[in-house]
Amino acid sequence: MKNRKLHILTYLLAIGSLLIAAILYPSLPDEIPTNWSFNGTVSYSGKITIFHICGMGILIAILMDLLPKIDPRRKNYLKFNKYYDIFCVFLQVFLLMMNLMILTESYRPGTLSVPTITMISIGLLLLIIGNMMPKFKSNFYFGIKTPWTLSSEEVWYKTHRLGGKCFFLIGLFLIICPLLPLKPTLIYTLTLLSLLPACLIPTIMSYLWWRQEQKSSQN
Repeated sequence: MKNRKLHILTYLLAIGSLLIAAILYPSLPDEIPTNWSFNGTVSYSGKITIFHICGMGILIAILMDLLPKIDPRRKNYLKFNKYYDIFCVFLQVFLLMMNLMILTESYRPGTLSVPTITMISIGLLLLIIGNMMPKFKSNFYFGIKTPWTLSSEEVWYKTHRLGGKCFFLIGLFLIICPLLPLKPTLIYTLTLLSLLPACLIPTIMSYLWWRQEQKSSQN
């Protein structure tokens, strides 16, 4: 059963972000920053874009609510609903922070170090995901879904334990990396390179564990 308070909080955060945008919209400049690169380049869009950006939170909240209901393994969500709901809340907090950052930079450009804040925020989100990942149960929507994790409960469990450690470590790396005295382009490169093994290692291991399981069952 869903945690009603967390469920409501998820939607309040999503709606609140859109309301803030609506209240501030008349005073926003005609062009607002929507994209930052590590070399300092900023891209701008018409201020109407703020509704598209802030409205994404509501769309994501609805999808996060709807997709588990049509998952063929929807009963498994009952086993980790608490963690799923907590993740939904933190995801909305992350989106709200990103939206507030855009609004702040719209009024006072250069006030915030956007790449640094973004990387640290993503790092914190990955820490949360990494901590929760071993609690995820087999499903077709949420988690590390490979043909091998979906074919075996044991492979799913092992893969998500490993994936949780990988995501946690990468989260720590993303939090620390912007604070190091490195060039922005190098930080960007290191970020991309760090995300690759976090995704590849659990995927490869899921196949190897599945093969091992198949060989054991044949003996």
